[in-house]
Amino acid sequence: MSQLIPRQPVPTLSVALMPEGQWALNANAPKNFTLLVFYRGLHCPLCRKSLQELNGLVERFAALGVEVIALSTDDQERAAKTQASWTIANVPLGYGVSIETARNWGLFVSAGRPDSQEPEIFAEPGVFLVRPDGSLYMSSVNTMPFARPHFDELLGAVEYVINNNYPARGEA
Repeated sequence: MSQLIPRQPVPTLSVALMPEGQWALNANAPKNFTLLVFYRGLHCPLCRKSLQELNGLVERFAALGVEVIALSTDDQERAAKTQASWTIANVPLGYGVSIETARNWGLFVSAGRPDSQEPEIFAEPGVFLVRPDGSLYMSSVNTMPFARPHFDELLGAVEYVINNNYPARGEA
């Protein structure tokens, strides 16, 4: 597992996008940040709740110059079910993140429990703010589905960061 360092380049990232197309981090140039939200997958009710919160804030993030995308290791079939049943139409949904890519981003990886709807292997949650130059600004990585950043708080933090030219921290 890698540890990403603020102010340093993040790994490359390219994923399939629901319902079709491709999304690549280096192909986008938001004014201030790209908000990458890695979620556990279709099986996770806490991810559903989290992405529904984000869904209601996408336009406010966009107004601050922040591009939003949610990503998972789910395959296309599971991602399609997620998009169809979670009421997250405002959140672009990337799927098919490889386990190797998840590890390159510093995400924890779990083996699915046989008595659950979990896939055989999947990435745990992580939230990243990436500058337009491809450098890491902020990250929050979890080993479990709970205790994640709340997107309304993150929205306020991004507004403060932009208005006060607040630097990335944790680089030393």
